[in-house]
Amino acid sequence: MTTSSAPTPGPARRPLTLTEWLICAVAALGFAFDIYELLMLPLIVRPALLELSGVTPGTPEFSHWVGLLFYVPALCGGAFGLLGGYLTDLFGRRRVLVWSILLYAFSALAAAYSTSPEMLLFFRCTTFVGVSVEFVAAVAWLAELFPDPKRREAVLGGTQAFSSLGGLMVTGAYFLAVTYADSLPAILGEHQAWRYTLVSGVIPALPLILIRPFLPESPAWREKKAAGTLKRPSIAALFQGDLRKTTLVTTLMFACSYGAAFGAIQHVPRMVPGLPEVVDLARPAQEKVISAVQAWQEFGGLTGRVLLAILAVVVVSRRRLLRIFQVPGLVLVPFVFYYAATSNLGMLKWGIFLVGLMTVAQFSFWGNYLPRVYPTHLRGTGEGFAANVGGRMIGTSAALVTTTLVGYMPGTSPPMKLAYAAAIVGTTVYLVGFTASFFLPEPKEQTLPD
Repeated sequence: MTTSSAPTPGPARRPLTLTEWLICAVAALGFAFDIYELLMLPLIVRPALLELSGVTPGTPEFSHWVGLLFYVPALCGGAFGLLGGYLTDLFGRRRVLVWSILLYAFSALAAAYSTSPEMLLFFRCTTFVGVSVEFVAAVAWLAELFPDPKRREAVLGGTQAFSSLGGLMVTGAYFLAVTYADSLPAILGEHQAWRYTLVSGVIPALPLILIRPFLPESPAWREKKAAGTLKRPSIAALFQGDLRKTTLVTTLMFACSYGAAFGAIQHVPRMVPGLPEVVDLARPAQEKVISAVQAWQEFGGLTGRVLLAILAVVVVSRRRLLRIFQVPGLVLVPFVFYYAATSNLGMLKWGIFLVGLMTVAQFSFWGNYLPRVYPTHLRGTGEGFAANVGGRMIGTSAALVTTTLVGYMPGTSPPMKLAYAAAIVGTTVYLVGFTASFFLPEPKEQTLPD
């Protein structure tokens, strides 16, 4: 005779401590304002260039400056972000994290006082450097502070979801700046909404200055450093043994994720004025419609990050998890940019919601995936290479490709030509990313490699 018994439950997961909640809050704030700073540009580039340079939208000079403002800061961010990943492994996660947030916050404030396109470009570069370094430091920091696999996945996914909240915040900030600009203190003698939007980027620096002393260093990094067993980080080591394939594939796929955002999605604000429902509106009314469309995109991105955070815990295969978002995106991108972005405001809102969902979820995917494939002494360097060389330097060049293609596109207006160019670039990078996913290495185990 045999008997059966109920399975013995595992140990209950303890609740987060006050310090751990503080850590999550700082990381969430950093992720939120990462995107807050980056998504300022699609909103402010048109009015900023109109004031600083006087170039007319639709002209080659305007497209040239837009391409520079999108790509040069990303190129600088990629180069220094790679260095930041190396420094994260060399000097610790917390120190680099804090200084990177302070850098991008005060750079945004300085950019608000720009008196020329060149000055705006310089401070957008330093802003991008801070953002690029912060992402790498924060992901390595969180992954090592929460060793339990399910909690780590939940924390990484949950805190990264605040990135899309940052997108909603900057959309709201721009809307408020447009609405109440005349009531705010003058900047350089003017009441320009784009300048007030840039000023708001200093917000994350204020609480960080107060809580920095309470933030702990990563125990995994600290213990190895204290014991003298922490190997020196090396970019060359990323291309040795099994790590070579991991580095090459993740760099390419990270580039494709960023290519979809910079080559297509971030150009949407300049497509909106060409829609039939918007083209005859006065400029302030157009700016409000642009803010509304941007909000739909950011709600989509937030939804995508939340879905990724949920699915990352229950879907074991990383390839399968990624394709949940890649496959629908491959269908949606050409439809939304070729048709919706040129014909109907309502359709564009829903379309950009879904494209934002599918694309932005992939950014959270990389935050969860990369810590699991690099050892402690290379975690920041490996993440930095994929995110910065792949994402910031290669992926963001899609913005320059799109603005270059505009001159060769059919169409009856500059916004329509821009939409067609974005359709080509967005579809191409989605297709390349999906193809590369078949070569993406599956992590060997749930625990972080030592």
